[in-house]
Amino acid sequence: MPAQPDTRPATHGASLGSGFATLRASALALIAAALFAVLPAGPARSQSDPVVAKVNGVEIRESDLAMAEEDVGQNPQLQAMPPEARRDYMVSYLADVILAAKAAEGKKVADQKEFKGRLAFIRNKLLMETLLQQEGKAALTPDAMKKVYDEAVKQMGNEQEVRARHILVPTEDEAKAVLAEVKKGTDFAELARQKSKDPGASDGGDLGFFTKDQMVPEFSNVAFSLEPGKISDPVKSQFGWHIIKVEEKRNRKAPEFEQVKAQIETYVTRKAQADYVTKLREAAKVERMDKPEETAKTDAKPDAAKPAETKTAPAKK
Repeated sequence: MPAQPDTRPATHGASLGSGFATLRASALALIAAALFAVLPAGPARSQSDPVVAKVNGVEIRESDLAMAEEDVGQNPQLQAMPPEARRDYMVSYLADVILAAKAAEGKKVADQKEFKGRLAFIRNKLLMETLLQQEGKAALTPDAMKKVYDEAVKQMGNEQEVRARHILVPTEDEAKAVLAEVKKGTDFAELARQKSKDPGASDGGDLGFFTKDQMVPEFSNVAFSLEPGKISDPVKSQFGWHIIKVEEKRNRKAPEFEQVKAQIETYVTRKAQADYVTKLREAAKVERMDKPEETAKTDAKPDAAKPAETKTAPAKK
């Protein structure tokens, strides 16, 4: 959606003006007429949702502030505000939305074709997002999370990790010279600090533990073939020439559940949402009027009653 011009009065702070192209295009501002026009002014709403302000009698409640925060609160300039100033800003923003929405009603904006089209689109999008949030939340059970964790640990199996140091230099001749010094007994870590062009040179070239797929193949293949304490010949990669020393080898240790709980929650939620949408697609008929050939392909199904033809011609020698 193209950004809309910033029409907010300057009294709310010129420093925030650049962020309002996005804010004016928000769903909250667009469907404000449909929302605030029907908000009850009486005690029908929950007492746990107190009134924060009134704009010409229309209530702004804590829940409205929460929706505004969700809608526009990710703006970096708003995030930099102190909490009280941010809250004041949100109240002011909602007041503007209510006032502008009421003015739009007076001008019959809600009857315009473009508005109705946008409102229908945003309504569908909001319905989709709410439904998927509910599906994701319903799928997020302890058993589901444990299953994902156990499967991930099982897949790790006996995956090996190596802890290695390396010295990176631009040319093969320099690599050979470094290797000669190592063979004379010069401390590898100290030599790395002196000679290596790698950013980790100050740590003695220590790369920590890594799995085979975490490094480029030329490097990994050599590192994983060496025994602890052994040093490689010069190895060429896209970064230059390496001398590698393997310090330790071990089977990769699975992280504790709590360490990866957030990632598991995200995975379970998104997978449930993706599976739900896939199921809806499979049960739906999508017709492309601009590409009828694609619709024909989608509609084409194999004839279940007709057995597949069997090739009986002899194989070529």
